[in-house]
Parts: sequence; structure tokens; C-alpha cells
Amino acid sequence: MSVPKLYLLIAFAPLVGSIIAGLFGTGFLGRWVGRAGAHWVTILGVLVSAIGSVFVLNDVLAGNTFNGALYTWSAIGGIKLEIGFMIDSLSAMMMVVVTSVSLMVHIYTIGYMKDDPGYQRFFAYISLFTFSMLMLVMSNNMLQLFFGWEAVGLVSYLLIGFWYTRPTAIFANMKAFLVNRVGDFGFVLGIGLLFAYAGSMNYTEVFSQSDKLAGMLFPGTDWMLLTVACIALFVGAMGKSAQFPLHVWLPDSMEGPTPISALIHAATMVTAGIFMVARFSPLYELSTTALSFIIVIGAITALFMGFLGIIQNDIKRVVAYSTLSQLGYMTVALGASAYSVAIFHLMTHAFFKALLFLAAGSVIIGMHHDQDIRNMGGLRKYMPITWITFLLGSLALIGTPFFAGFYSKENIIEAAKLSHVWGSGFAYFATLAGVFVTAFYSFRLYFMVFHGKERFDTSGAHGHGHDDHAQGHGDHGHDDHGHHGGVPHESPAVVTVPLMLLAIPSVVIGAIAIGPMLFGDFFKGVIFNSPEHPVMDHLAEHFHGWVAYGLHAFGTAPFWLMLAGVVVAWYFYMVNPAIPAAIKARAGWLYNLLDNKYYMDKINEAVFARGARVLGGGLWKVGDRSLIDGLLVNGSARLVGWFAGVVRHLQSGYIYHYAFAMIVGIMALVTFFVLLNN
Repeated sequence: MSVPKLYLLIAFAPLVGSIIAGLFGTGFLGRWVGRAGAHWVTILGVLVSAIGSVFVLNDVLAGNTFNGALYTWSAIGGIKLEIGFMIDSLSAMMMVVVTSVSLMVHIYTIGYMKDDPGYQRFFAYISLFTFSMLMLVMSNNMLQLFFGWEAVGLVSYLLIGFWYTRPTAIFANMKAFLVNRVGDFGFVLGIGLLFAYAGSMNYTEVFSQSDKLAGMLFPGTDWMLLTVACIALFVGAMGKSAQFPLHVWLPDSMEGPTPISALIHAATMVTAGIFMVARFSPLYELSTTALSFIIVIGAITALFMGFLGIIQNDIKRVVAYSTLSQLGYMTVALGASAYSVAIFHLMTHAFFKALLFLAAGSVIIGMHHDQDIRNMGGLRKYMPITWITFLLGSLALIGTPFFAGFYSKENIIEAAKLSHVWGSGFAYFATLAGVFVTAFYSFRLYFMVFHGKERFDTSGAHGHGHDDHAQGHGDHGHDDHGHHGGVPHESPAVVTVPLMLLAIPSVVIGAIAIGPMLFGDFFKGVIFNSPEHPVMDHLAEHFHGWVAYGLHAFGTAPFWLMLAGVVVAWYFYMVNPAIPAAIKARAGWLYNLLDNKYYMDKINEAVFARGARVLGGGLWKVGDRSLIDGLLVNGSARLVGWFAGVVRHLQSGYIYHYAFAMIVGIMALVTFFVLLNN
């Protein structure tokens, strides 16, 4: 098998599985594929992609890369629009992360969705999601990048609204779709500017003209063209990677089933924006203004979205807000010109965040689909595998020394500290404060779920205060949701085995990869850093191996802030739980601010949604009813009727009337030509 054919196999194997399960398992073209057939064919497709991706990564590490077109979609003059692959260390690493996490999610789904009537449809969607993300990360041009970009957005819409009989799910997927359209408007403008002035969609051809583009001005202004293009592209990343203020869709994406929450938050959609900026590093390095914009947006997201996780009581939403915060950390690294650090954190985060979401789903199964952490407690003895894997994921998330998240997160904080980009001071404060916040809400969740007093009712009639799933859980197959109690139980092996497999990289991958990915040649020739932004050089001066780096952490501020967050959470929720209630009573205004998510949804509703309705109503009344219906359609009909009413008087039926009209017409024509000749 030649190498390009292997790339095609990796990209299209999940698509084949999706087509078989979707067309022949859902009733669209019959039900030839049953439930078992749907999961086997899609898991096999993703497994083939995962194995092929590992092979490709090893091949890339051996020095074999690929950049070429596979298909010419259109040729306009001398410009070709092509479908092609760029296989280098960045894309190969992303392929391994996407396919390995997706494989775990596919296997996990067998247990989580076993009673759902949309079983085959769900497997078709998640396999299609994997294909879309692979096409995005493997692309060698902006056309294919845009195709993958929009495809993951479309499939996320289908998955967030998977339980389409619930109004909350329909609202959530529409919200995600519309917010991402705002970001994609900027993304299209950025691509259009680069295409217009570089004359190509191909990455390498555009990057080769970066110096020329850096010297151009945006027409009619004194703005630098490259700055405008880079910021426009990043607006697209703000939508996909849920950066403030386009973050509002991500928490509501919890309306989808837990497996897709893990896939969206860990390895696919939200990482697309981070990947894109890193891929376009040759351009971003030439615009310090764009980097400043990025680092400020990332800092705001990292800190202020973390605050929202403190007051959540839905187990999935706490983990969702941690995703928002960690995406902010990645964005800070991008703005600090530490692109490889951002990708490194993207990789470590993919494993421990998938682990946390899938472990949360295991808790939901064990709690008979109750998601409110106030109804949990003491689950450690009932769900030992879920407990230990959740703990390992939490330790990785908060940056515990020697865990995967520590190596990537610590370098982001250091990059913000060492960067000279405007806004880096605020970013350093935000990422440092975010360490305490992350540790606090993560272990608040951990202690309330797995330790302390058992707050669930084993009599068979426990109520649950969670409203996200209160509407007809039987619609998606879990008929016992929240209405039938019982002793919590460990999840089946098909659920716990993926947890154990994800726990391994969540612990060790950081120590293994930090040397080559950040300070070796892994990204050499792929990610670019200009001499004006020597952050990576400064980070390298402080690195003396993963062991020394981990040991050094015990004397740093992030470690003590992390420890303080864990201790405070332990004291508040294990020793003296009256304190959180007292704080809430005395600082009700602050709680209301956080509970209403800084009123961003209400602002969007009052300003943008209402403005759109007013504009739409005006266009309907003035444009549609008055101009189109009134003037053009009905007006033309009235004009024809009036003209017909006038003309019909000329149709008398008398021959002498017609003869008289002919004579008058001839006289008029003769007179006209005589005057014309004179």
C-alpha cells in the first residue's frame, strides 16, 4: 500500500462506517444493520484509522512527510482549488489524538446508549464527526480546512440535538449553530483576504508570501492587512474553540449524550480553533497586534469561565466549564507565541478531559441517570473503578506534578510570564489565579460525588434537582431516569475499560512527550517562532528533564495555589459545609452574577436576538409585504389589470373602428419618419 492510500484509508474508514450505520441501520434505506452491526462497523472503521494514525506518526518521526493534492475540485484560470493532505508532525499527532479518543468513546457508547432507540443513528453521527475532524487536521489548503470546519459544526448540531423531542436540546443545538455562524463569518473573511492577496488556497504557497503580506495595508485604512486577516481567522477560532464572548454555546452542548460531550470537549470540535492558529503560525508570528488580541481573549476565558464552574451542580456542566477554562489556557499559549505549548496542552487535555467526561457518564449510569451532585456522595465504595479514574483525571486537570496536565499547564503559565506581548501581564495573573480556581471546583466536584455523606435515596423514590434531563428521559431509552432509586452500582466493563485506558495517558503522556514536543525537533519546520518572540527559547533555559521539572514544581507558586484550592474545597465541603451556604447568603449578588453566567445569555437575547427579530420584522413588513408582495407582485397585477381595462375598450368588434385605427396608425408612422428625415 502506498502512503497516500494509507492516508485515504485513515480519513475515509470512519466515513464508510458512518454511511453503513446511517443509511442501512436507521431505516433510511432499510434496517439491514442492527444495533450490534452498527457499533461493530463504526468501531472497526475508527480502529483502522487509529492504527493507521500510529503508523503514520512513526513514519513522520522517521522523517517521511507528505504534502500534495489528491483531487482538483475546480480550476479557475491559473488558480486551482484542490483536496489534499499535509502530513507532518502536527497533523500526525492530531490524527492519533482524534482517533484514539474517538475509539474509546465509540466503545464506551455501547454501554452508555444500550437502551436508546437512536442507537444506530448515534454511532453514524459520531463516526461522521471523526471523519470531519480528520479531514480538517489532514488538510493542506484552506478550502479543505473550511470543509472540515463546517462539517464538524454540522455534526455537532446533530449530536447536541440528538434527543430532538426535548425542547432544551433543540434550543441548545440551534444556539451552538448560530453562535458558530458568527465566528465562521470572520473565518470566511480571513480566508478570503489571504486568498485575494496571496492568490492561492494552499498553505505552503500562502506562507511563502508571508513577508509580502506583512507589508500590505488593508484597503482604505492604515491597518496592516495581515493583522486584519489573522484576527478575522481567530474570530472563527473563538466560535469553534468557545472563547469569550462566543463561548455561550459550549455549556449548553451538555444537552447531548455524554459520549458526544466527551468527543466535542476533548478531541474534536473545540480543538479545531487551537489547531488552526498553530498551523497558521508563520502568519501570526508577523502580527504582534493579533497575538495581543489572542492572549487577552484567552486570559479572560481561562479565569472568568473557571469561576462559573464553582457554582454548578450538574456533574457534566462542572466538567464543561473546566473545558472552557482550559481552552483559555491554550489560547493564552497561542497569544504568547508558544504554539507548541498550546498543542501540547491540547494533547494532554484531550486524554484527561475525555476521561473526566466518560467517568462522569459512568457516575450518571450508576446514579440511575441523576446528574445533580447534591444527590450524590460516598460513591467511592460503590464505584471503585470510576472513583480512581476520576481522581486521576482530576489530578491531571489541576496540574499535579508528574501528571500529564502539569507539564503542559505549567509551561503555559511560564510562557505568559516570559512573553513581552501586550496583555501578557494580565494573562500571567489570570492563568496563575486560574490554578486555584480549577483546583477548587474540580475537588469540590470530586468530594461531593465520591466522599462524605451519602445523599441519595436507596428506597426507590429519590428526587433529583437536575432539570436538564427532567423531560421524558424515556425518549432516549433511559426509562428509569431520576424516578427509581436504588443503590449505586459500578458500570459494566464496556464503560470502565475505556476509563482505565484513558487514565494511562492522563498520567504519563506529559512526562513522555514534553522533551521532544516542546524542546526537541518534533515541530521543527512545522510551527514557526520569530526572533521577536523568543518565548520558547526562554522556556528551554528552565527545562532540565521531566523529573527535575516535576521536582522543581514543589517550590513554585502554581503548586501552592493548586494545593490551596484542594484544601479549601476539602474544608468547605467535607469539614464545614456550612461555609459555602453562608458565603452564598452574604454575597448573593455575586452568586446571582455567576448563576446567570455574567448575564451573557440575556445580553445576547436582549440585544442580538431581539435586534434580529426587529430587523427581521422590519424586513418582513417593509421589504416582503410592502415592496415584494405589495409593489412588485400585487402592484404588477394591478398595473396589468388597469392596462387590460383600458385596452379592452379598443376591442369593439366593429370593422370600421379597426380600419380607422389602422389609418391613424399609418398617418402617425408617416409623420414620424418625415420629421426624422428632416
